Amino acid sequence: MQQEQVIIIGAGPCGLSAALELKRSGIDPLIIEKRNVVHSISQYPVYMQFFSSPELLEIGDVPFTTAQEKPSRLEALNYYRTVALRHELRIRPYETVLDVKPTGRGFELDTVDRFGTASRFAADSVVVATGYFDQPNLIGIPGEDLDKVSHFFREAHPYTGMEVAIIGGSNSAIDAALELERVGARVTVVYRGESYSRSIKPWVLPTFESKVAKGRIAMRFASRVVEIREREIVVEEQTGERRALPNDFVLALTGFHPDREFLTRAGVAIEDAGYPYFREETMETNVPGIYLAGVVASRHEANEIFIETGRFHGRKIAAHLASQRS
Repeated sequence: MQQEQVIIIGAGPCGLSAALELKRSGIDPLIIEKRNVVHSISQYPVYMQFFSSPELLEIGDVPFTTAQEKPSRLEALNYYRTVALRHELRIRPYETVLDVKPTGRGFELDTVDRFGTASRFAADSVVVATGYFDQPNLIGIPGEDLDKVSHFFREAHPYTGMEVAIIGGSNSAIDAALELERVGARVTVVYRGESYSRSIKPWVLPTFESKVAKGRIAMRFASRVVEIREREIVVEEQTGERRALPNDFVLALTGFHPDREFLTRAGVAIEDAGYPYFREETMETNVPGIYLAGVVASRHEANEIFIETGRFHGRKIAAHLASQRS
């Protein structure tokens, strides 16, 4: 069994940042990542640009230079990959941590790689930096498990000429609707709210409203999808009236949540609102030695914005571990 001082679960931006801070403090952590480095960013829409300026996404004091004012998804992938390589971070990609078990002297972690090979590790401390993107918020309606339904939007091209329903009214839903309309998809946005969300980017909303006013995008407020069928969806309006609409694909952009079951098995307490408990000053959970970093500790905040603050979680963790050694 391989012994480590600290194991970080997740190689997203905040997991990488935590590793860099720990290395700076004299600890060389092992990162175990179930997919590829910064997998969450690789799941973003292909042509996405960040809201944040590059300096707000930097980690490890490595400058992030971009061609435009705001970095693109491709530039971010290149940046975080380069930082990991330059600092020689120890990363085991495509290996899933199944369980974290307190032993009284630390923790045992059971893993399995993509070939089905099981391994066991021991660690004095564990940093959970797993993000949200493997845990979409399900609606719980008939047909949600059909192949035509996706909780991610990558790019618009495959939907050209198709009837596409978007469930949700967030920035991601509005951006997806605009991209889909540009490639000739027939788009319907179904949103529970009675008006546009106040979180929508102010420079995007006028363009979207114009498309709706011209009939290029159908916007259904105070409505919800209650059933998904092979060739149509059923939408219920606030009055209770239900209407079947033709449909080829559904993008259920309803957000994500942390893997509560995984955290609970490790003993981490879940607050009434459904988010894991942690101490703001140290990022330590109720289980001594288990820390949170990144969007898993974001509660209601958006993932992209949270990179700006989550990249500093590792600094708190490193300082707390250093204080215990002194």
